[in-house]
Amino acid sequence: MAAPLYVTQSGRLFHAGLILIVTVGLPARGKTHISRALERYLRWLGVKTRVYSLGDYRRKVLGGAQNVPPDYFQTKSPRSEATNALRRRIKNELEDQIMDFYTVQGGQVVIYDANNGNVKNRKDCYEKFESKGVHVIFLESVCDQEEIITANIRSVKLSSPDYAGWDADRAVADYWSRIRDQEQVYDTVTADEGPFIKVMNVGERIEVNRIEGYLQTRCCFFLMNIHTKPRTIYFARSGQSLIEHSYKADSDLSPAGWEYSERMKAAVIARRKALKEEKKANGEAVGNENPLLIWTSARRRAYHTAWPFVHSGFKVVQKPIMSEINPGVWDGLSTGEAMELYPDEWDRFLSDPYAHRAPRAESYHDLSVRLEPVIFELERCQDDLLIIGHASVIRCLLAYLVGLPPNEVPAVEIARGDLVEVTPASYGVISRAFHFWSGEGRGDASGENLYENFAESTSGKGTVLPDSGVNFAADAFNMEQEAEEEEKIEKEIQADNLAKSLKGKILNKLHNSSKDGTRSAPHPHPQGQSTLPHLQEDKENEREERTTGSDAEYGNSPASEEVLSEGDLEGKEGGSLRARASELQAFDIWNEIEEADKVSG
Repeated sequence: MAAPLYVTQSGRLFHAGLILIVTVGLPARGKTHISRALERYLRWLGVKTRVYSLGDYRRKVLGGAQNVPPDYFQTKSPRSEATNALRRRIKNELEDQIMDFYTVQGGQVVIYDANNGNVKNRKDCYEKFESKGVHVIFLESVCDQEEIITANIRSVKLSSPDYAGWDADRAVADYWSRIRDQEQVYDTVTADEGPFIKVMNVGERIEVNRIEGYLQTRCCFFLMNIHTKPRTIYFARSGQSLIEHSYKADSDLSPAGWEYSERMKAAVIARRKALKEEKKANGEAVGNENPLLIWTSARRRAYHTAWPFVHSGFKVVQKPIMSEINPGVWDGLSTGEAMELYPDEWDRFLSDPYAHRAPRAESYHDLSVRLEPVIFELERCQDDLLIIGHASVIRCLLAYLVGLPPNEVPAVEIARGDLVEVTPASYGVISRAFHFWSGEGRGDASGENLYENFAESTSGKGTVLPDSGVNFAADAFNMEQEAEEEEKIEKEIQADNLAKSLKGKILNKLHNSSKDGTRSAPHPHPQGQSTLPHLQEDKENEREERTTGSDAEYGNSPASEEVLSEGDLEGKEGGSLRARASELQAFDIWNEIEEADKVSG
């Protein structure tokens, strides 16, 4: 279970009973993706759930497509008796495992992932399990968009053991022939067969019949928010703040924090470029790149870390619900101070770091409940997504995606300077981490990760199993050089663009002044001061303003979700910090113009 909202001793919600969700649909309709996503969500709710895939079990028994009888998928003519017996044996063995999950292992929900494309098979399945006290619901995935089907074949089926070693185009053609055969005998689910949920084009429209009760309706609500469009989710911690160990202070970024924000943007851009090249190298279709959307909390250090993205035109959304875990009375305390001042609370905390709530604080369980709306939005989002947040929030969201047990959630190390990349796939998620920053604010003298406060840290909160998929500190790939190079390129491009734009505006102004006769005679400027408006003052105040990050420049922390735009970065006189820093490079251009002006007299 990842981060369960409701847990009972038996692992069941007593009022929901045993439920079998039987998938229905032609091949490559996203049934496996939907099944795995629903399994992940139900486990997060605290419901003991498991997916049983007929295709996976058949491959386990028989191996790849080369070991499957030639008439195994045949529908146009009768199969041999041996093939029919083999199909029945595989199906019955899997259904026996399903009953064992209910009766012996204490499971409550099973998702039976198979085609189940004709009325007779569905009727047999319904009667078999209903007679044993299991409530059966059919989950049909219908898709009539050929581009979705082809994309699903290429992204999922070609990596299946069925087509190991096959040419990609030949495998696609073979799979399409399998689909065409099954279309001839496929029957859609009707109302008289029993309860069903029918999903059209993976979330475009949903039809339900006889869905009753809390757990069944939660499944419907979840299915209304998912999709199968390929996308990548990135996670990164916010930059170092001026007052690092206080929850109440809500302080701004330190100078190192501002440098970190620029490097993070470069790392994300470099990683997206590398991911595109990886897809090309693997022979995957590379279409239009997904837009990148950025979410941050409403805490200053989080949404100011996103300012470089705002200035580059990316959409950045502040979500107050994504604020870090509230430390309560432990705010500002070190581990030793918490042990000394609150020894009883400390002992209770060590017994259950996930569920324990210190006085006036939040537990990780409380935080998971608070983040449930974010999980639905995360499932619904079809763009590439970067979440800039706090370690506690990132842990809970990763726990949902990866499927961590509750006792491991508080122990996940999230280092400042690591970019965590999660790619949802049909059979789960693929997670990787990339190290892009080793500067101030990453670790202490002993090499341990630095966190904003004790509630955010992993001290005393257990360990994570080696095969959990979230050992990012140990498994991160180093991309510092790539991030530095990308940042250098970005700065050069921005400086060149600004210089060209400013030079054009100045020359145009001088030209217009000459035409209307209002141009003043050139005169020397003492001590090298420029006549370019406001730049001299900006040059003197740049470092101070960059360090303090005054509210006058950045705006106060919003009380509700807010979309940031480039206009939010602009001051009355000098524009954004980034633009103002780049404007200072225009001194040389202005001086050249003035020298030319003197010569022309």
